[in-house]
Amino acid sequence: MIKVGIIGATGYTGLELVRLLTRHPKVDLEMITSRSFAGKNIAEVYPSLQGIVNLKCEALEVERLANRVEVVFTALPHGVSMSIVPKLCKAGVKVIDLSGDYRYQRQKLYEEWYQQEHTSPQLLEEAIYGLPEINREQIKESSLVANPGCYPTSSILALAPAIKKKLVDLNSIIIDSKSGVTGAGREPSRVTHFTEVDESFKAYKVAQHRHTSEIENGLEFLTEEEVILSFTPHLVPMKRGILSTVYANLDQNSDLNTEEIIKLYQEFYRTHPFVRIQDINKMPDTKYVAGSNYCDIGLKVDLRTKRIIIVSVIDNLIKGASGQAIQNFNLMSGFAEETGLKFAGIFP
Repeated sequence: MIKVGIIGATGYTGLELVRLLTRHPKVDLEMITSRSFAGKNIAEVYPSLQGIVNLKCEALEVERLANRVEVVFTALPHGVSMSIVPKLCKAGVKVIDLSGDYRYQRQKLYEEWYQQEHTSPQLLEEAIYGLPEINREQIKESSLVANPGCYPTSSILALAPAIKKKLVDLNSIIIDSKSGVTGAGREPSRVTHFTEVDESFKAYKVAQHRHTSEIENGLEFLTEEEVILSFTPHLVPMKRGILSTVYANLDQNSDLNTEEIIKLYQEFYRTHPFVRIQDINKMPDTKYVAGSNYCDIGLKVDLRTKRIIIVSVIDNLIKGASGQAIQNFNLMSGFAEETGLKFAGIFP
Protein backbone atom coordinates (compact mmCIF):
# COMPACT_ATOMS: atom_id res chain seq x y z
CA MET A 1 0.00 0.00 0.00
CA ILE A 2 1.22 3.49 -0.87
CA LYS A 3 0.50 6.32 1.54
CA VAL A 4 -1.11 9.20 -0.34
CA GLY A 5 -2.13 12.76 0.47
CA ILE A 6 -4.40 15.28 -1.27
CA ILE A 7 -3.89 19.03 -1.07
CA GLY A 8 -7.16 20.82 -1.83
CA ALA A 9 -9.51 17.93 -1.11
CA THR A 10 -12.79 19.85 -0.96
CA GLY A 11 -13.06 21.20 -4.50
CA TYR A 12 -14.78 19.09 -7.14
CA THR A 13 -11.56 17.51 -8.41
CA GLY A 14 -10.40 16.99 -4.82
CA LEU A 15 -13.67 15.26 -3.98
CA GLU A 16 -13.30 12.92 -6.97
CA LEU A 17 -9.76 12.11 -5.84
CA VAL A 18 -11.04 11.22 -2.37
CA ARG A 19 -13.86 9.11 -3.79
CA LEU A 20 -11.67 7.23 -6.28
CA LEU A 21 -8.60 6.78 -4.08
CA THR A 22 -10.73 5.39 -1.25
CA ARG A 23 -11.67 2.46 -3.49
CA HIS A 24 -8.16 2.02 -4.93
CA PRO A 25 -6.76 -1.37 -3.80
CA LYS A 26 -3.16 -0.12 -3.54
CA VAL A 27 -3.74 3.19 -1.75
CA ASP A 28 -3.80 4.23 1.89
CA LEU A 29 -5.33 7.72 1.86
CA GLU A 30 -3.38 9.12 4.79
CA MET A 31 -4.02 12.86 4.79
CA ILE A 32 -6.24 15.45 3.12
CA THR A 33 -5.99 19.23 3.40
CA SER A 34 -8.43 22.07 2.89
CA ARG A 35 -8.02 25.77 3.51
CA SER A 36 -11.77 26.39 3.77
CA PHE A 37 -12.77 23.35 5.85
CA ALA A 38 -9.76 22.66 8.07
CA GLY A 39 -10.87 20.78 11.18
CA LYS A 40 -14.01 19.35 9.59
CA ASN A 41 -14.52 15.73 8.63
CA ILE A 42 -14.72 15.38 4.84
CA ALA A 43 -18.08 13.61 5.27
CA GLU A 44 -19.46 16.80 6.84
CA VAL A 45 -18.47 18.73 3.75
CA TYR A 46 -19.70 16.04 1.35
CA PRO A 47 -22.40 13.86 3.00
CA SER A 48 -22.13 11.40 0.10
CA LEU A 49 -18.96 10.13 1.84
CA GLN A 50 -20.69 9.30 5.15
CA GLY A 51 -19.80 5.81 6.33
CA ILE A 52 -17.16 5.50 3.60
CA VAL A 53 -14.45 8.04 4.40
CA ASN A 54 -13.54 9.07 7.94
CA LEU A 55 -10.84 11.68 7.45
CA LYS A 56 -10.55 15.14 8.93
CA CYS A 57 -9.50 17.98 6.62
CA GLU A 58 -6.26 19.47 7.91
CA ALA A 59 -4.53 22.78 7.41
CA LEU A 60 -1.58 22.44 5.06
CA GLU A 61 1.81 21.97 6.67
CA VAL A 62 4.12 20.83 3.88
CA GLU A 63 6.81 19.32 6.11
CA ARG A 64 4.28 17.34 8.14
CA LEU A 65 2.54 16.09 5.01
CA ALA A 66 5.84 15.08 3.39
CA ASN A 67 6.74 13.04 6.48
CA ARG A 68 3.48 11.09 6.33
CA VAL A 69 3.02 10.25 2.64
CA GLU A 70 4.90 9.04 -0.43
CA VAL A 71 2.74 10.65 -3.11
CA VAL A 72 0.76 13.90 -3.12
CA PHE A 73 -2.02 15.03 -5.44
CA THR A 74 -2.21 18.82 -5.57
CA ALA A 75 -5.72 19.96 -6.54
CA LEU A 76 -5.11 23.68 -6.32
CA PRO A 77 -5.67 26.73 -8.55
CA HIS A 78 -2.88 27.72 -10.91
CA GLY A 79 -0.42 30.06 -9.27
CA VAL A 80 -0.90 28.39 -5.89
CA SER A 81 0.62 25.02 -6.77
CA MET A 82 3.96 26.51 -7.79
CA SER A 83 4.49 27.82 -4.26
CA ILE A 84 4.02 24.33 -2.76
CA VAL A 85 5.22 21.77 -5.31
CA PRO A 86 8.96 22.69 -5.09
CA LYS A 87 8.90 22.02 -1.33
CA LEU A 88 7.29 18.62 -1.85
CA CYS A 89 9.78 17.69 -4.56
CA LYS A 90 12.69 18.77 -2.35
CA ALA A 91 11.33 16.51 0.41
CA GLY A 92 11.42 13.53 -1.97
CA VAL A 93 7.66 13.20 -2.39
CA LYS A 94 6.21 12.26 -5.78
CA VAL A 95 3.72 14.84 -7.02
CA ILE A 96 0.80 14.77 -9.45
CA ASP A 97 -0.23 18.39 -9.96
CA LEU A 98 -3.72 19.09 -11.31
CA SER A 99 -3.16 22.82 -11.87
CA GLY A 100 -1.75 24.36 -15.03
CA ASP A 101 1.52 25.39 -13.39
CA TYR A 102 3.78 22.67 -14.80
CA ARG A 103 2.14 21.79 -18.13
CA TYR A 104 4.59 23.80 -20.22
CA GLN A 105 8.32 23.25 -20.57
CA ARG A 106 8.79 26.86 -21.69
CA GLN A 107 8.47 29.48 -18.97
CA LYS A 108 7.69 32.21 -21.49
CA LEU A 109 4.69 30.30 -22.85
CA TYR A 110 3.22 29.81 -19.38
CA GLU A 111 3.68 33.46 -18.46
CA GLU A 112 2.19 34.65 -21.75
CA TRP A 113 -1.03 32.64 -21.37
CA TYR A 114 -1.43 32.70 -17.57
CA GLN A 115 -0.38 36.33 -17.21
CA GLN A 116 1.78 35.77 -14.16
CA GLU A 117 5.39 35.05 -13.33
CA HIS A 118 6.38 31.42 -12.86
CA THR A 119 8.17 31.20 -9.51
CA SER A 120 9.67 27.71 -9.90
CA PRO A 121 10.79 27.54 -13.55
CA GLN A 122 13.56 25.09 -12.62
CA LEU A 123 10.90 22.36 -12.40
CA LEU A 124 9.32 22.97 -15.81
CA GLU A 125 11.77 20.79 -17.72
CA GLU A 126 11.61 18.11 -15.03
CA ALA A 127 7.80 17.84 -15.08
CA ILE A 128 6.23 15.36 -17.49
CA TYR A 129 2.96 16.19 -19.23
CA GLY A 130 0.63 13.54 -17.84
CA LEU A 131 -1.32 12.30 -20.83
CA PRO A 132 -0.70 8.53 -20.59
CA GLU A 133 -1.75 7.83 -24.16
CA ILE A 134 1.10 10.06 -25.36
CA ASN A 135 3.75 10.01 -22.61
CA ARG A 136 3.25 6.67 -20.87
CA GLU A 137 6.93 5.67 -20.63
CA GLN A 138 8.12 9.09 -19.43
CA ILE A 139 5.39 9.16 -16.77
CA LYS A 140 6.61 5.82 -15.40
CA GLU A 141 10.01 7.36 -14.63
CA SER A 142 8.80 10.72 -13.37
CA SER A 143 8.46 12.09 -9.85
CA LEU A 144 6.55 15.21 -10.98
CA VAL A 145 3.63 14.85 -13.38
CA ALA A 146 1.59 17.76 -14.69
CA ASN A 147 -1.96 16.48 -15.11
CA PRO A 148 -3.50 17.85 -18.34
CA GLY A 149 -6.47 20.17 -18.49
CA CYS A 150 -9.91 18.82 -19.34
CA TYR A 151 -10.32 20.47 -22.74
CA PRO A 152 -6.77 19.51 -23.83
CA THR A 153 -7.35 15.89 -22.80
CA SER A 154 -10.44 15.64 -24.98
CA SER A 155 -8.89 17.54 -27.89
CA ILE A 156 -5.44 15.95 -27.97
CA LEU A 157 -6.83 12.42 -27.76
CA ALA A 158 -9.16 13.25 -30.66
CA LEU A 159 -6.28 14.43 -32.84
CA ALA A 160 -3.25 12.39 -31.75
CA PRO A 161 -3.42 9.55 -34.31
CA ALA A 162 -4.19 11.95 -37.17
CA ILE A 163 -1.26 14.19 -36.21
CA LYS A 164 1.15 11.31 -35.65
CA LYS A 165 0.29 9.74 -39.02
CA LYS A 166 0.43 13.14 -40.80
CA LEU A 167 -3.15 12.87 -42.04
CA VAL A 168 -4.14 16.52 -41.57
CA ASP A 169 -3.01 20.03 -42.43
CA LEU A 170 -1.69 21.41 -39.14
CA ASN A 171 -2.82 24.95 -39.98
CA SER A 172 -6.45 23.97 -40.59
CA ILE A 173 -7.48 22.62 -37.17
CA ILE A 174 -10.62 24.01 -35.52
CA ILE A 175 -11.82 22.69 -32.15
CA ASP A 176 -15.30 23.39 -30.82
CA SER A 177 -15.72 22.14 -27.23
CA LYS A 178 -18.70 22.10 -24.87
CA SER A 179 -18.34 21.60 -21.12
CA GLY A 180 -20.60 21.10 -18.14
CA VAL A 181 -20.48 23.68 -15.35
CA THR A 182 -18.31 21.66 -12.95
CA GLY A 183 -15.41 22.61 -15.22
CA ALA A 184 -15.59 26.05 -13.60
CA GLY A 185 -14.98 24.60 -10.11
CA ARG A 186 -17.01 24.70 -6.91
CA GLU A 187 -16.61 28.38 -6.06
CA PRO A 188 -19.98 30.05 -6.74
CA SER A 189 -20.12 32.74 -9.42
CA ARG A 190 -22.69 34.51 -11.57
CA VAL A 191 -21.52 32.52 -14.59
CA THR A 192 -22.38 29.19 -12.93
CA HIS A 193 -25.49 30.43 -11.09
CA PHE A 194 -28.47 28.16 -11.89
CA THR A 195 -30.64 30.92 -13.31
CA GLU A 196 -27.81 32.07 -15.58
CA VAL A 197 -26.86 28.59 -16.84
CA ASP A 198 -30.19 26.79 -17.08
CA GLU A 199 -31.65 26.72 -20.62
CA SER A 200 -28.63 28.66 -21.89
CA PHE A 201 -25.70 27.75 -24.13
CA LYS A 202 -22.83 30.16 -24.72
CA ALA A 203 -19.29 30.49 -25.99
CA TYR A 204 -16.71 32.10 -23.72
CA LYS A 205 -13.09 33.29 -23.85
CA VAL A 206 -13.26 33.14 -27.63
CA ALA A 207 -9.77 33.23 -29.22
CA GLN A 208 -8.15 33.68 -25.80
CA HIS A 209 -8.72 30.56 -23.68
CA ARG A 210 -5.41 29.40 -22.18
CA HIS A 211 -6.13 25.77 -23.09
CA THR A 212 -5.53 26.77 -26.73
CA SER A 213 -1.80 26.90 -26.08
CA GLU A 214 -1.87 23.72 -24.00
CA ILE A 215 -3.54 21.81 -26.84
CA GLU A 216 -1.00 23.15 -29.34
CA ASN A 217 1.87 22.34 -26.99
CA GLY A 218 0.54 18.82 -26.35
CA LEU A 219 0.13 18.08 -30.05
CA GLU A 220 3.69 19.20 -30.70
CA PHE A 221 4.86 16.12 -28.76
CA LEU A 222 3.65 14.18 -31.80
CA THR A 223 5.16 16.23 -34.61
CA GLU A 224 8.31 18.21 -35.23
CA GLU A 225 6.22 21.05 -36.68
CA GLU A 226 4.54 23.99 -34.98
CA VAL A 227 0.79 23.61 -34.42
CA ILE A 228 -1.47 26.68 -34.53
CA LEU A 229 -5.20 26.09 -34.17
CA SER A 230 -8.52 27.72 -33.31
CA PHE A 231 -10.22 26.65 -30.08
CA THR A 232 -13.60 27.82 -28.83
CA PRO A 233 -15.05 26.55 -25.53
CA HIS A 234 -18.75 26.63 -24.67
CA LEU A 235 -20.67 26.29 -21.42
CA VAL A 236 -23.70 23.98 -21.52
CA PRO A 237 -26.34 23.41 -18.81
CA MET A 238 -25.20 20.02 -17.53
CA LYS A 239 -23.14 19.11 -14.49
CA ARG A 240 -20.28 17.14 -16.01
CA GLY A 241 -18.94 16.11 -19.37
CA ILE A 242 -17.05 17.52 -22.35
CA LEU A 243 -17.81 17.02 -26.03
CA SER A 244 -15.20 18.27 -28.49
CA THR A 245 -15.86 18.43 -32.22
CA VAL A 246 -12.63 18.75 -34.18
CA TYR A 247 -12.40 19.79 -37.83
CA ALA A 248 -9.26 19.53 -39.96
CA ASN A 249 -8.45 19.46 -43.65
CA LEU A 250 -7.01 16.16 -44.78
CA ASP A 251 -3.45 16.33 -46.05
CA GLN A 252 -3.42 16.53 -49.85
CA ASN A 253 -1.48 13.25 -49.95
CA SER A 254 -4.05 11.38 -47.86
CA ASP A 255 -6.68 9.33 -49.67
CA LEU A 256 -7.91 7.31 -46.66
CA ASN A 257 -11.63 6.89 -46.12
CA THR A 258 -13.57 6.81 -42.84
CA GLU A 259 -13.26 3.07 -42.32
CA GLU A 260 -9.50 3.10 -42.93
CA ILE A 261 -8.93 5.97 -40.50
CA ILE A 262 -11.06 4.27 -37.84
CA LYS A 263 -8.82 1.21 -38.15
CA LEU A 264 -5.77 3.46 -37.83
CA TYR A 265 -7.23 5.00 -34.65
CA GLN A 266 -8.06 1.57 -33.23
CA GLU A 267 -4.49 0.43 -33.78
CA PHE A 268 -3.02 3.63 -32.31
CA TYR A 269 -5.01 3.18 -29.09
CA ARG A 270 -4.94 -0.63 -29.02
CA THR A 271 -2.81 -0.79 -25.84
CA HIS A 272 -4.53 2.13 -24.10
CA PRO A 273 -7.40 0.86 -21.94
CA PHE A 274 -9.32 4.11 -21.53
CA VAL A 275 -9.82 5.17 -25.15
CA ARG A 276 -12.72 3.58 -27.02
CA ILE A 277 -12.99 4.14 -30.76
CA GLN A 278 -16.54 4.00 -32.08
CA ASP A 279 -17.55 1.92 -35.07
CA ILE A 280 -18.28 3.51 -38.45
CA ASN A 281 -21.35 5.82 -38.51
CA LYS A 282 -21.47 5.90 -34.70
CA MET A 283 -20.73 9.04 -32.69
CA PRO A 284 -20.03 9.20 -28.94
CA ASP A 285 -22.33 10.61 -26.27
CA THR A 286 -21.30 12.27 -23.00
CA LYS A 287 -23.95 10.20 -21.19
CA TYR A 288 -21.95 7.01 -21.76
CA VAL A 289 -18.70 8.28 -20.21
CA ALA A 290 -20.16 10.27 -17.29
CA GLY A 291 -18.71 8.96 -14.03
CA SER A 292 -15.95 7.02 -15.81
CA ASN A 293 -12.33 7.42 -16.92
CA TYR A 294 -13.09 6.62 -20.55
CA CYS A 295 -12.67 8.79 -23.62
CA ASP A 296 -14.93 7.79 -26.51
CA ILE A 297 -14.02 8.94 -30.02
CA GLY A 298 -15.98 8.83 -33.27
CA LEU A 299 -14.98 10.21 -36.66
CA LYS A 300 -16.12 10.75 -40.21
CA VAL A 301 -14.34 11.80 -43.40
CA ASP A 302 -16.32 14.38 -45.37
CA LEU A 303 -15.34 13.45 -48.93
CA ARG A 304 -17.10 16.53 -50.32
CA THR A 305 -14.89 18.98 -48.40
CA LYS A 306 -11.84 16.72 -47.92
CA ARG A 307 -12.14 17.31 -44.19
CA ILE A 308 -12.10 14.97 -41.22
CA ILE A 309 -14.55 15.53 -38.37
CA ILE A 310 -13.66 13.94 -35.03
CA VAL A 311 -15.91 13.87 -31.96
CA SER A 312 -14.45 13.14 -28.52
CA VAL A 313 -16.26 12.86 -25.17
CA ILE A 314 -14.96 12.60 -21.61
CA ASP A 315 -16.09 13.21 -18.05
CA ASN A 316 -14.28 16.47 -17.26
CA LEU A 317 -13.86 15.59 -13.57
CA ILE A 318 -12.53 12.06 -14.14
CA LYS A 319 -10.64 11.50 -17.40
CA GLY A 320 -10.34 15.29 -17.59
CA ALA A 321 -8.89 15.57 -14.08
CA SER A 322 -8.93 13.19 -11.09
CA GLY A 323 -9.23 9.84 -12.88
CA GLN A 324 -6.39 10.72 -15.20
CA ALA A 325 -4.34 11.82 -12.19
CA ILE A 326 -4.83 8.34 -10.69
CA GLN A 327 -3.97 6.79 -14.05
CA ASN A 328 -0.69 8.71 -13.83
CA PHE A 329 -0.23 7.63 -10.21
CA ASN A 330 -0.59 4.00 -11.29
CA LEU A 331 2.10 4.39 -13.94
CA MET A 332 4.45 6.20 -11.54
CA SER A 333 3.93 3.46 -8.95
CA GLY A 334 4.41 0.47 -11.24
CA PHE A 335 0.76 -0.63 -11.07
CA ALA A 336 -1.44 -1.67 -13.98
CA GLU A 337 -2.71 1.53 -15.57
CA GLU A 338 -6.38 0.73 -14.98
CA THR A 339 -6.02 -0.18 -11.27
CA GLY A 340 -8.92 1.34 -9.33
CA LEU A 341 -10.36 2.90 -12.48
CA LYS A 342 -11.89 0.11 -14.55
CA PHE A 343 -15.58 0.74 -14.02
CA ALA A 344 -18.47 1.80 -16.23
CA GLY A 345 -19.99 5.24 -16.02
CA ILE A 346 -23.33 6.09 -14.43
CA PHE A 347 -26.29 5.46 -16.72
CA PRO A 348 -28.99 6.61 -17.05
